[in-house]
Parts: sequence; C-alpha cells; structure tokens
Amino acid sequence: MTISEVSQKYGITTDTLRYYERIGLIPPVPRRKNGIRDYDEKACNWVSLVKCMRSAGVQIEPLIEYVALVQADKGMERRKNILLEQRAKLLAQAEQLRTTIELLNYKIEHYEEWLPKNK
Repeated sequence: MTISEVSQKYGITTDTLRYYERIGLIPPVPRRKNGIRDYDEKACNWVSLVKCMRSAGVQIEPLIEYVALVQADKGMERRKNILLEQRAKLLAQAEQLRTTIELLNYKIEHYEEWLPKNK
C-alpha cells in the first residue's frame, strides 16, 4: 500500500506516518525500487498498534523503546514490562474516568429533579 492509502485507511496524515517512522515509533517501512514507501501487512500492523496506543493516551517514549526492542529481537522481559506498565496506567485512567462519569451522572440526576419538567 502507498503512504496515501495507509493514511486514508487509518485516518493518519502522511506527515504523521513519516514522523512516526523517522522517530522510530514504527519500524522502517519497506520501499520500492524507486524509493516510494510500500506498506506491507507487517508495516500496517505497526501503524494500527501505534494508532490504538496513541489514541488511548500511551506516551511516545515507551512505544519507541518497545519498537526498538522488537526490531533488535531482544529484551523480551523488558518488552513485556513496557506493556504491563502501559496497561496499568490505562487501567488507572479508566478508573478515574468511571469515577468522573459517576459524579457527572449524580449531578445530572439532581438537575433533572430541580428543573421544571417540559410539558
């Protein structure tokens, strides 16, 4: 797939895809003989993973470290720990969101009691 096709498929700009590759957030993308990026299934899987993680708020630095370790085919224990650390952070964020939603629901219920009913 071309970078434009990947951009459309994942809703990420071509500039962002180039940036992700440049900083090591995704491994180097295979290129055609003319130098054009040619995203294969493996490259697309990395884009999908990074998009998912970034959408959830995972920081760039641990993802870059994870990608580097995978590329070097080493640090299996560290890779697992990176994923465990990020999961723990996301679970804490999810709990905070649940608490906030409960508070909002409580407030909304009180407004519904206080405001006159539309007839």
